[in-house]
Amino acid sequence: MTYRMWIPVRPAGPGTAPAERNVLERGARSCASSGPSTEDGASLDRTIGQMPPGAIPSPAMNPPISFGRFFLPGPTEVPPDLFDAMRRPVVGHRSAEVSGLIEAMQPSASRLFRTSRPVYLSTSSATGMMEAAITNLTRRRVLCLTNGSFSKRFHAIAEATGRPADALEAEWGEPNLPERLRDALAAAPGRYDLVTVVHSESSTGVLNPLEELAAVVHEFDDVLIAVDTVSSLAGAPVETDEWGLDFVLTGSQKAVALPPGLALAVASERALARAEEVEHRGFYFDILKFEKNLERWQTPNTPAVSLLFALDRQLNRMMEEGLEARWGRHDAMARRTYEWVDRTAARTGQPWRVLAPEGYRSPCVTVIMLPEGLTGPEVVSRALAHGYTVAAGYGALKQSSFRIGHMGEHTLDELEALLAVLDEVL
Repeated sequence: MTYRMWIPVRPAGPGTAPAERNVLERGARSCASSGPSTEDGASLDRTIGQMPPGAIPSPAMNPPISFGRFFLPGPTEVPPDLFDAMRRPVVGHRSAEVSGLIEAMQPSASRLFRTSRPVYLSTSSATGMMEAAITNLTRRRVLCLTNGSFSKRFHAIAEATGRPADALEAEWGEPNLPERLRDALAAAPGRYDLVTVVHSESSTGVLNPLEELAAVVHEFDDVLIAVDTVSSLAGAPVETDEWGLDFVLTGSQKAVALPPGLALAVASERALARAEEVEHRGFYFDILKFEKNLERWQTPNTPAVSLLFALDRQLNRMMEEGLEARWGRHDAMARRTYEWVDRTAARTGQPWRVLAPEGYRSPCVTVIMLPEGLTGPEVVSRALAHGYTVAAGYGALKQSSFRIGHMGEHTLDELEALLAVLDEVL
């Protein structure tokens, strides 16, 4: 479901906190925001439906939500100038203009992934590239490291596409540890030829130790590693080449800060060699087709050209900021969120806490466990009444937690304004 969000925006006044005043002033660049993805849309629909009449006024009575108030863990807020880029007239997808655009974007896209390899552009959600990882790289059996909803998706895809698969499970809120992976691979020599992992598990806020997990995989001949970086790439370090990652995928709608609809992926030479050996790779997500089409700066299937225009502009923005600076901004927002949780627990005497353990926390999304008597949907409702969007917990954590997505183009000032509002309403 896609819709326009119209939220009452409180005007700045004498009692407005300085951080919120900065956001409101920045909010003069108002824009239309897209509705939640399937990740959060259903729960948000239900929350809105439970709100009292008049809490969400009609579009005729209110301006669109201003930038800096949409803190879902996906999709994230989209800068208004990217919608401007998307309003360019559509051109033929096999035209020289589109080929030139794809060619021009490749250096920046490769830098984003920290790789010398080309970057595939798929008109799909990131789940499509997850399927590509499974169907192109599994010959014998895949071992899926799971510690949340989205890491379980790899395993579900393997089962749905007829690939033999096992899950190495960690508790929700805990990381996948390299020692357990080493033990699992060593206990069954030759059983697995692919390992999957989600770097930043946005259902729990855990950042898995990707560099260490990849190092373990490379201890075993003929085993590849495929990585979902949907809520980490562009917000946390991902060293594709240095860490020896064989297949890395992301989506456009999280830390990359585009509307949903594009998936980006990189395949190593080892991954391509494996795909050559695999039969029945599928049609739409055959990575050998992506590789071949990039030789002429094209995609295998009709791309979302308007999103490519936006991606071009956003890649330029990210390169101008610098990846290290961008990672630092995300880290600063995450640390400020942890401080707020600790301060709230100390101030109230109640057991507020960050779900993910220290040392394994995503810089892009934080899952906050709530004290008894307060639920995730209730936090969402109260924030919405003040013009801010956060997410309830996911799955089994829906009632007991809520999530803040501090990623993409959000700033520390915007986060401070959100935290000030949460202080007021909670």
